[in-house]
Amino acid sequence: MPRRIRLNAFDMNCVGHQSPGLWRHPDDQAARYKDLSYWTDLAQLLERGRFDGLFIADVLGTYDVYGGSHDAAVRQGAQVPVNDPMLLVSAMAHVTEHLGFGITTATGFEHPYPFARRMTTLDHLTRGRIGWNVVTGYLPSGARNMGHDDQLRHDDRYDHADEYLEVLYKLWEGSWEDDAVRRDADAGVFTDPARVHPIGHAGKHFTVPGIHLSEPSPQRTPVIYQAGASDRGRRFAAENAESIFTAAPTRALLKEAVADIRERLSRAGRDPYSARIYNLQTVVTDETSQGARDKHEQLQSYASDEGSLVFMSGWMGIDLSRYDLDDPIGDVESNAIQSAVAAFQQADPDGREWTVRDIAAWGGIGGMGPRTVGSPSEVADELQDWVDETDVDGFNLAYAITPGTFTDVVTHVVPELQRRGVYPGEYESGTLRQKLFGLGDRLPAEHRGSTYRVGGTNSTIPQQVATDHEEPLASSSG
Repeated sequence: MPRRIRLNAFDMNCVGHQSPGLWRHPDDQAARYKDLSYWTDLAQLLERGRFDGLFIADVLGTYDVYGGSHDAAVRQGAQVPVNDPMLLVSAMAHVTEHLGFGITTATGFEHPYPFARRMTTLDHLTRGRIGWNVVTGYLPSGARNMGHDDQLRHDDRYDHADEYLEVLYKLWEGSWEDDAVRRDADAGVFTDPARVHPIGHAGKHFTVPGIHLSEPSPQRTPVIYQAGASDRGRRFAAENAESIFTAAPTRALLKEAVADIRERLSRAGRDPYSARIYNLQTVVTDETSQGARDKHEQLQSYASDEGSLVFMSGWMGIDLSRYDLDDPIGDVESNAIQSAVAAFQQADPDGREWTVRDIAAWGGIGGMGPRTVGSPSEVADELQDWVDETDVDGFNLAYAITPGTFTDVVTHVVPELQRRGVYPGEYESGTLRQKLFGLGDRLPAEHRGSTYRVGGTNSTIPQQVATDHEEPLASSSG
């Protein structure tokens, strides 16, 4: 039986997400990012295409490695201006029934206590369709604008994030018991205070003594997304993530990454398929193969080399403005650049030496992931081959132009995948977690977060205290 393919849409509340310069294309509507109707229209389009969800990236800072300033990023609209992703969700949820929403926020720039309430609020308003992409922050400019000299060291950021998640799990999973909210009008008791517990957290980074302010939402803990590629990042993902994003440029590298992730999940005591893995992918398609190639050529004519190098410089930590576009990569003094290009070249059939211009062209449409150009059947063949060869669950689709790229996928590729029996014709019912795994609303018992439930191995509330309450008084004055 052919393996199911899952699709997720990748966007950002800005004018230039990962295809710099394409905002100039006459069909691109990215400048509508400020209009709520852009987002509600997009959500309805993706729901028609039976996408798992819309994953909204975010940064709190600017890409200022290229040229030593933010000027090029500002000029190119490269993820600046950028608006808050969280404020979009309620409206999109209102016009859809099934589409999930993954929101990116960084653990380094906000205290977990108010964040916990906002995510619970969204889980209520979406009826359990919210997910959270956990990032530790990677732009030094963001840290400086929050009053820090720089980011914490890489592994220290994950140590900080570990405690951040611990606080959240205590609030989401362990503060309110399932039957705490009684809504007993006769007794005059809305919530039984004996079933609402202070979490009493006192750690290295955070002190949170009190209770969660919100009653339990459908999922309690939102679906946890994560995209860390380092050894420490993947260890963090193995302990926490339920959806993992990768950006492998070739099948060989993706197969290796997926196998490593599944092995780490097993070592963490989880089912190796308890996290859905989506690889970054950009699809350019049309009714015919020639039409798709013509479309791709036109899209490339709008791509910005400078904008692409702004991103590449920020992602890899090397100022590529110091080099001429035709300088060979061998002249670039950066291990990160060398290793990344070595990976990219695996997808280059010519085997030639790459230049800085080649780096710009690779990242000009859709970022660092692979790009598939072809007719619906050609794209479907390619996606199926990637899934079959690498064990990946699906694809996080970046756009060249928006919403045109997503419209093309929904119009051309989705029906072809459905015809082959590898893509759903209808949504499954339930919360985002249920749709992804076919299980319950809550975190599974093997997940780290579940151990913070009342009576769990990491709970501060013993089980006997949770189950042996006296009935509350009918009123405080009775």
